[in-house]
Amino acid sequence: MNIPFVSFEKMHDEIRDEIYGKFQEVYEKNWFIQGTELELFEKEFAQYSNVKECVGVGNGLDAIFLALKALGVGKGDEVILPGNTFIATALAVTYTGAVPVFAEPDIRTYNMDGRGLEEAYTDNTKAVIPVHLYGQPADMDAVMDFASRHQLYVVEDCAQAHGAEYKGKKTGTFGNAGCFSFYPGKNLGALGDGGAVITNDKRIADKVRALGNYGFRKKYDCQYLGHNSRLDEVQAGFLRVKLKYLDKYNAYRNRVAKRYLQEIKNPRLTLPQTAADRTHVWHIFAVLCEERDRLQSYLADRGVMTVCHYPIPIYEQEAYRFLESGKYPVTKRIASQELSLPMYYGITDEEIGYIIRLLNEF
Repeated sequence: MNIPFVSFEKMHDEIRDEIYGKFQEVYEKNWFIQGTELELFEKEFAQYSNVKECVGVGNGLDAIFLALKALGVGKGDEVILPGNTFIATALAVTYTGAVPVFAEPDIRTYNMDGRGLEEAYTDNTKAVIPVHLYGQPADMDAVMDFASRHQLYVVEDCAQAHGAEYKGKKTGTFGNAGCFSFYPGKNLGALGDGGAVITNDKRIADKVRALGNYGFRKKYDCQYLGHNSRLDEVQAGFLRVKLKYLDKYNAYRNRVAKRYLQEIKNPRLTLPQTAADRTHVWHIFAVLCEERDRLQSYLADRGVMTVCHYPIPIYEQEAYRFLESGKYPVTKRIASQELSLPMYYGITDEEIGYIIRLLNEF
C-alpha cells in the first residue's frame, strides 16, 4: 500500500465543476486583480471568522509582516514567538527590522503558553506572535494576559488553524490581528499562494491594504512606502468555493485524528494532546519518537510517507546565526523527535488502519 503524506485528489474531484466554473467566470470577466471575487471572499472570510475586517494578501508570510508593519513594529523592537514555529514567522519579524525572540512551547500541545513568555520579555519587547501550531489554538488567556500587563501588540499566526476555536472563539480574533496562509496544503488552501489578515480594527485593515498595494491610499497617491502583496481574483474565487466546505474538511480530519489517538498504542510514541476548551483542526498530526529517523524510514519502506516539522530550529538556521539565542531544550526535543503522519481529507479507513498497524508493530 502506498499512502502519501497529503493528497488533494478526493477534495478536488468533488469540487471540480465548481472550481472550473469559477475559473471560467473570472476568465470571462477579464479582471484579475482587486475585483469582485476578492471583495466577496474578504467579506465571507470575515463573516466566517466573526470579525469586521479581512484583507487578502499574497501569502502567509506577508500577512504577518504587513500586520506587524501596520502596528508600527520596526527597528529597535523585539517580538516574541515560539521557538518551534515555521521560519516564515521569524522572517516576517526580521523584515520589519525588529528582532525575533524565542519562547519555549508546552511539550504537551507544542504551543505557546504563559511560562516561556516572561523569560523572553525585555524592555524592547513590542509584540508577541502566538502560533496556533499544527491546528490547535495556543493558550490565548495566558498570551492576552501577558500582553495586557506589558502593553504589547498581539499578532496571531493562524496559518495552520483555519476554523480552530479557543473557548468558542475563532483563532485570529483575540489579538490586534490574525494572519492566515492559503498555501495549497492548508486546511483552507488555494491552488497557489495566498494569505489574509483579519481584524476588528478598521485602521489596521486600511493600513494593511495600503501597504500591500504599493502604499497607495488611492491609485497613484502613495501614503506609505509599501509593497506588492495582493490576493488575486482567481485564487480568491477558488477560496470562495472551498470556504463553503472548510468545516466539512475539518470534521473529516477530526475523525482521522480520533482513530489515531484511540488506536495507536505503541509506548515508543508520544501522541499529541488537545488542551481543554479548544477545538483542534489537525492540520498536522504530530507524534514524538526518540527513534524518529528510524521510524520514518520504517514507514517509508512500507509505503507510508511522513514529514518532519521542523527538524532544524530557527535559532540554529544559518540565516539566523547572528542572533544571540539561548538554549531551548523543549524546542530542541520537538525538532529532533517530531514526525507528522498522513492527514488529509480523503484518506480512507483502510489506509488509516494500515498506518496504525505499522505504528503499533514498530
